[in-house]
Amino acid sequence: MRAIDAEEVTKTVSRLFQEACYYLPEDVLNALKQAREAEESPVGRKVLGRMLDNAEISAKDKIPLCQDTGDAVVFLELGQDVHIVGGDIYSAINEGVRQGYNEGYLRKSMVSRPFSARINTKDNTPAIIYTDIIPGDRLKIIAMPKGGGAENMSRLAMLLPAMGRQGVIDFVVNAVDEAGSNPCPPLIIGVGIGGTVEKTVMLAKRALSRKVGEPNPDPEIAELEKEILNRVNNLGIGPMGYGGRITALAVHAEVFPTHIASLPVAVNLQCWCARHKEAIL
Repeated sequence: MRAIDAEEVTKTVSRLFQEACYYLPEDVLNALKQAREAEESPVGRKVLGRMLDNAEISAKDKIPLCQDTGDAVVFLELGQDVHIVGGDIYSAINEGVRQGYNEGYLRKSMVSRPFSARINTKDNTPAIIYTDIIPGDRLKIIAMPKGGGAENMSRLAMLLPAMGRQGVIDFVVNAVDEAGSNPCPPLIIGVGIGGTVEKTVMLAKRALSRKVGEPNPDPEIAELEKEILNRVNNLGIGPMGYGGRITALAVHAEVFPTHIASLPVAVNLQCWCARHKEAIL
């Protein structure tokens, strides 16, 4: 059994959210550069150039890439041989969010009583935490600030099994088409297929943490991702909705077995400002 101090979790979470909001990952930067080269629209190329300029300024001056510093989404991979000492892990994570958003001057966007008073919690807590128990004695933490504009364009469908592969493609492409400029394209499109209602949504969200453009290791799923991406980039929405070829940088699909009577599909969109950082303790 390996002990990890709760205070170390807090410090790590605080650092990860600040870094995520200041520095775009290299895979995202590279994808944006490739998109600028591939974009046929002069306006679209200019928009992509401004995004890259924005990322450079943000990293240099340590200011948020976007004013919407998002929900504080945290994915944990907790080794079964890890013991958290000095406090409970969820409290440690929320304290890390509290410290990170205050110290980093990140916008606090979380409100309690969401359907009535909508009272700002003033520290961006509570975090939205998902935990997987895995073998080993390590703790992996993925911090994902998730902006509201893209999140609001999420979609879920319980398709008829007979709709099959084509039904999945049509649903995802229609979701992006209906979203238009709202999720701030070019997008990373997370797709969940299978499981149950909640499982398929989780698959779509978790897919966004994959490196941009890294295909699913299953060839059948990778081919599905490729076809969806091609269809989406033929919509003509383009960067920030100004028109062009590059509406999405990548499609990341995750698949899970499902009931014989079901075909759940979820779409979780991520804006061009695809922020996530991770650490292993």
